[in-house]
Amino acid sequence: MTEPDQTPPYTVVVGVSGTSKSPTALQWARAQAESHGGRLVAVRVYRVPNVPAGPSGTSSRVPPDPADLHAEQVVQLQRDVAEVLGEDHGVELRVVRGNKRRGLIDEARGADLLVIDAPRTPSMSPLLAHRIVYAAPCPVVVMPPSISGAPPSPLSRSAQAVGRAALRSAATSGRAGFRPPPSPLD
Repeated sequence: MTEPDQTPPYTVVVGVSGTSKSPTALQWARAQAESHGGRLVAVRVYRVPNVPAGPSGTSSRVPPDPADLHAEQVVQLQRDVAEVLGEDHGVELRVVRGNKRRGLIDEARGADLLVIDAPRTPSMSPLLAHRIVYAAPCPVVVMPPSISGAPPSPLSRSAQAVGRAALRSAATSGRAGFRPPPSPLD
């Protein structure tokens, strides 16, 4: 007598940001899971905020209750996924407390694919995606801001402005009275 095939279903894990809601990553991950007849797992990793100490060494604020904070993150993840994929999305939701890199890597164990958004701001550790790629137990897809439609960061906008100014300066260098036509970006 032969036993039925016990292979686990194709699993796609997608990291869902609390700020951007990762709409492109969610949509792409769902399409990938559906194309393989698999399942989609949406993961939100959060940290308990630090309560700063006052001058006396103690805090005047009450630290948040970890259970309440976890429940709040679960509700927010449910809302974010429903907003992007619809109310009857059929996505498995997981909320993890801890470090973003470690949490996503742990949740991707046993998965066939991990999908994440590229960090949007330098404060989010620009090497997060890089570090996940090298430590992940499965292939990783990183949605760059140019694909996900995220607006350019202040750093990117500044770099573009400096580049345009340098090109303009080089173009007019040594040409008294020469003015290049204005670019549509100026």
